[in-house]
Amino acid sequence: MGECIVCGDIGERHHIVFKNQGGFDFPFNYIYLCPKHHRGKNGPHKNRKIDIEYKLNMQRKLLSLLGKDFYDLNELKSILSINPKQAKSLVSKINKRKDGYSKEAVVKNLMGGKFYYSFMLDDNYNDSFNIIDEEILIYNEILKDKE
Repeated sequence: MGECIVCGDIGERHHIVFKNQGGFDFPFNYIYLCPKHHRGKNGPHKNRKIDIEYKLNMQRKLLSLLGKDFYDLNELKSILSINPKQAKSLVSKINKRKDGYSKEAVVKNLMGGKFYYSFMLDDNYNDSFNIIDEEILIYNEILKDKE
């Protein structure tokens, strides 16, 4: 048990990327939430925006934590605090290049096979939009240029 990250009460472990979404059991995929903030109307199981906010935070942490472009299996085990079986499962769907496993592919797999973007918080966003990651990268570059 840990403290709820919202109110500080006794919390239960919550998987940010749910297991049924392809989430892994590793420390960066956990937060602690009290029952009210876990399963209540403003919890990630009933509030899509809250769920995506937690996923965006996790994704940012992972991208920041993995500072290089490529990693070998032992580096991933160490950095992510995962066991050998989890590491093999993580990279089983990733093509290994000569330099190793790409940061983007590792993060995408840890996120359940997809990236999350801040525009997904928009009330009009629908998961059925089927956005292609390459298009999103271009979109993000356009937004950066406008800043």
